[in-house]
Amino acid sequence: MALLASPLASDDILMTYPVQTTRHAVLLLLAWGAWSCPVAAQTSKDFELAPINYHNQSTTNRISTLQRLIDLGKSQLAWTDRHGYLPAVLTALDIPVSSQVLVFSKTSVQVRRISPRRPRAIYFNDDTYVAWVQQGDMLEIISMDPQLGGIFYTLSQSQSQQPQFRRDRGQCLLCHANRRTRDVPGPVVRSLYTAPSGQPHFGARTFVTDHSSPFSERWGGYYVTGTHGSMRHMGNTVIPLDQPTRDFDYHAGANLTRLDGLIDTDDYLSPHSDLVALMVLEHQARMHNLITQAHFETDTVDHYDRLYNKALDRPKGYRSEVSKRRIARVAENLLRYMLFIDEFTLKSPVRGTSKFAREFASRSPLDKQGRSLRQLDLRRRLFRHPCSFLVESPSFTRLPKSVRTLVAKRLRVVLQAKMPGEDYARLSGDDRKTIREILDAKRPAWWVTTAENSRSKSKK
Repeated sequence: MALLASPLASDDILMTYPVQTTRHAVLLLLAWGAWSCPVAAQTSKDFELAPINYHNQSTTNRISTLQRLIDLGKSQLAWTDRHGYLPAVLTALDIPVSSQVLVFSKTSVQVRRISPRRPRAIYFNDDTYVAWVQQGDMLEIISMDPQLGGIFYTLSQSQSQQPQFRRDRGQCLLCHANRRTRDVPGPVVRSLYTAPSGQPHFGARTFVTDHSSPFSERWGGYYVTGTHGSMRHMGNTVIPLDQPTRDFDYHAGANLTRLDGLIDTDDYLSPHSDLVALMVLEHQARMHNLITQAHFETDTVDHYDRLYNKALDRPKGYRSEVSKRRIARVAENLLRYMLFIDEFTLKSPVRGTSKFAREFASRSPLDKQGRSLRQLDLRRRLFRHPCSFLVESPSFTRLPKSVRTLVAKRLRVVLQAKMPGEDYARLSGDDRKTIREILDAKRPAWWVTTAENSRSKSKK
């Protein structure tokens, strides 16, 4: 249901009431259209309307910035016979080749060109995802906008004097703006039972995976290179469509370190589909969507609070208890996820096969004690220090002030408390101390502001 779109909005219905002021009609529409349907339950098209206006807003992301440079003649993209614009785009966007992961399930708009012999390659950095298909017509791209979440583009693989990234007008949102993405536009990592043709088993259970997912539910339809001991995943393995998924062989694709014999690795920029890259990809995809959900929910709450306040002659900045609860809910969901509270505990150490782990960790400076939020553990958990590195991203730092402040305050309470409460008991005292010290050293603005506010209150 779209905001304010209801049968009660028709002129005929409104005219049947002896309305003494316009206020009653406004309140009726607001109550029906906005508060009966929180963001998490609305259709994915609601962000096309006010206050988000997804497709009618100008965007700020790596692709829009690169396109401006191309248009001004300040940047050029080299084209190659084998990979088209892919190498140049990765270089221009600062996306490492070591991030390559390979997907052989037919889950792309270029479905006919994808198979277990010719998987789609995905490359990513902290805020942008690029997909390439052998002999494909285009590159598929998601770039995160701090205000709008995932923005979807294609780039034709035909050689051009002035390449143009084309923004999607809605087709991508069919798969990338639904319950799997928390009803916001963004990336998603899906694990599916996949046939030898690359066709998913329609009707079989599928999994949207992140750092909380059991290992056994991950990476169906992906190639996975790396070692993981006794744990088993769904990668590297197919199952015929006429075979029940209960017969899936979880051992067949375990601890694979090379893809020779499965694909021609010379066709790709890297011979790997790195296990650690996949784990980081899963974490950050969900984190991006939770950040976007918090942004959209807060913008929506603010929008309707303003309308309510005007209609009821309430103070300009008044916030209702319902509004406070809605913002608190998305803030707490974001906090729990960014602190890895529900993370799956690894039963065996994991190790990738490419340079990804080393290159990923090196993309952030260390504090004086040699620590950062990008350092990986890979023995019992993904990161050495369980706080998402994306708290330093533009998407997080540019959250609306109210929800960003609430997350920061709750984070400080959890990290400083001697006993953080049952919900956050998973974080050890050493974990909480280290995360706090890293943030103190990095001094992101949202963290510093919270510290200053805490000191001001203590003096009073």
